[in-house]
Amino acid sequence: MKIIITGISGFVGQNLSKYLIEERLEVSGLSLRNKWVLPKEADAIIHLAGKAHDTANTSADEEYFKINTELTKKLFDEFLGSDISDLIYFSSVKATADTIDNVLDEEHFSDPQTPYGKSKFLAEEYIVSKKLPEGKRLFIIRPCMIHGPGNKGNLNLLYKIVEKGIPWPLASFENKRSFLSIDNLNFLVLQILKNKNIASGIYNFADDDFISTNDLIKIISEASGKKAKLWKVSANLISFVARIGDIIKLPLNSERLKKLTESYMVSNNKIKNALEIDKLPLTAKGGLIKTIKSFKK
Repeated sequence: MKIIITGISGFVGQNLSKYLIEERLEVSGLSLRNKWVLPKEADAIIHLAGKAHDTANTSADEEYFKINTELTKKLFDEFLGSDISDLIYFSSVKATADTIDNVLDEEHFSDPQTPYGKSKFLAEEYIVSKKLPEGKRLFIIRPCMIHGPGNKGNLNLLYKIVEKGIPWPLASFENKRSFLSIDNLNFLVLQILKNKNIASGIYNFADDDFISTNDLIKIISEASGKKAKLWKVSANLISFVARIGDIIKLPLNSERLKKLTESYMVSNNKIKNALEIDKLPLTAKGGLIKTIKSFKK
């Protein structure tokens, strides 16, 4: 089976390509930065290339739409005219909702609020509006926060706090969040590629369990061999500091505070039902411990 991956040099691309090669699939990368031509001989395209969400809010809005929307539309049009049977497009849960009160499933009405979320949703909207030729499959994947060894996102920030013995000052915020380990992501993509009975559609990717940020601090402490230090500083005071951070560019701003403390629970039932499995290979806690331990190396 021949697989083309856009964005192969990124965190997900590197890990996924290595995994698929180990599973005896033939993998090649396709750069979309300059002029490009879709290879004629391939079985599937995995479209990872895109502009990630900039939590510092320094990116121009048009960059998101140029890369996440227009480039995806062009790639999809090329896919429709090719002999390639499958396209797996990695969108985001933020394409449907920036905040969620309950558990997010694929039936949720999409109303993204940020340029990032809107750019992803517009790409989704375009590709589902087109008639899919017989014999082709289209998968829109909405992952939640992806992590794994080599990842340098918010988990690394929390790890540094715990490692330095700094108390976690946001313990007064109660929440539940979904995470996605790179191992579970790799597993799900391989199953989609191998199982031709899985129907086209939108699928959330997330680990099985929800984890609170306070529990995450405890997991990081456990993986690091440190004692968890949780401080319940007034939530109102923390929010005030974050608003100041928006103005004078402090490490803590409103966007980062929201990422660290809001609830964002994502259901993965649809993809598990399609695969006829009860649980993913790695637990949410197990995946997080694996990631955190990699920071020590």
